Amino acid sequence: MSKSRTVTGRDPATGRSLAVSIADGLITSIGTGPQDERAGDESIWLAPGLVDLQVNGFNGHDINRGDITVATVTALTDAMLRVGVTTYLPTIITASEEAIVAALGVIAAARAADARIFHAIPSVHVEGPHLSPEDGPRGAHPREHIRPPDIDEFQRWQAVSSNLVGLVTLSPHYPEAPAYISALTRQGVHVAIGHTHASPAEITAAVDAGACLSTHLGNGAAATLPRHPNFIWTQLSEDRLTATFITDGHHLPADAFRAMLRAKGLERAVLVSDVVALGGLPPGLYDQPIGGRVELTPNGRLGVAGTPFLAGAVRPLADCVAQATTMGGITLADALRLATVNPGRFAGNRGVIRVGAPADLIRFQWAPGDSSLSLDAVFTRGERHV
Repeated sequence: MSKSRTVTGRDPATGRSLAVSIADGLITSIGTGPQDERAGDESIWLAPGLVDLQVNGFNGHDINRGDITVATVTALTDAMLRVGVTTYLPTIITASEEAIVAALGVIAAARAADARIFHAIPSVHVEGPHLSPEDGPRGAHPREHIRPPDIDEFQRWQAVSSNLVGLVTLSPHYPEAPAYISALTRQGVHVAIGHTHASPAEITAAVDAGACLSTHLGNGAAATLPRHPNFIWTQLSEDRLTATFITDGHHLPADAFRAMLRAKGLERAVLVSDVVALGGLPPGLYDQPIGGRVELTPNGRLGVAGTPFLAGAVRPLADCVAQATTMGGITLADALRLATVNPGRFAGNRGVIRVGAPADLIRFQWAPGDSSLSLDAVFTRGERHV
């Protein structure tokens, strides 16, 4: 357990100095002080550690490779800490049941072997395999493994992982979807709508059954949609749904993000990275098991080589926070809210600076217009990792 210490920085919400005292891994007191007169990029900000609900991989470590090991999960957790993410949900995408079960078993074993990983990974996000089979909304998910929801399969996922699945993304166009969503919700599992071509009525039925999130709204969709009605309007107007957004500068135009943010409100919006294993690697051409030949450009765009189509996201959540301030015309404090306390509600109530909460903190430099948060220190349960 960590020793007692005090971490200081400026509060993004007020600009005043903030002193957070820590003992035994928990926040014991929070103090404030006079206005910090340091300006611009010399300002040192203090915020909760970032919470990312959608991490497929990073820095070459891939959750969705068939050869995932405990070492993969350990290295991915270390990589997430280096970019300020103190809580994350490893995201397993559409695959055979055998592959999903194998990945879940490895992640569960990694958590059992290392208290640091146990803390960083409160649950797992399974994105699929119950998605739209149609080109466009299916995205890069392999068609051959798309299948309807099956509660018996879900129970096998939970059996191998000791109930580790905490979030499932599906398309609610399946007749089985409402009963499946209701069953998962009763077990305390969050259900998200994504990669769908569902009708407005099917979206509403899913929400009535307990669906509470929209996964990367505006992406995982057909290139053309009916002007109205369509499933994006229905999800934007549904106050029971919290929407996640990828603000890497490539997945959503700034005006689309700003309009969607106004529709959902700050209280029902979350930033996710949806980062893949090529995140953190040098620009260039790569051959991927999913997506084939892809090109990573210096500005952080990952696309299918020689086409205008995206092949995933590579910018970590700290970049998305900084981009959101520009794209959404919002303050640093509001952008941080979308990457801390809001996603934290779906990940064990993380992402807060509160007495009694785990001492997960980031200290960083940032000024308006910066493309990322420049991390100075990262703490989990009071222990410094960066």
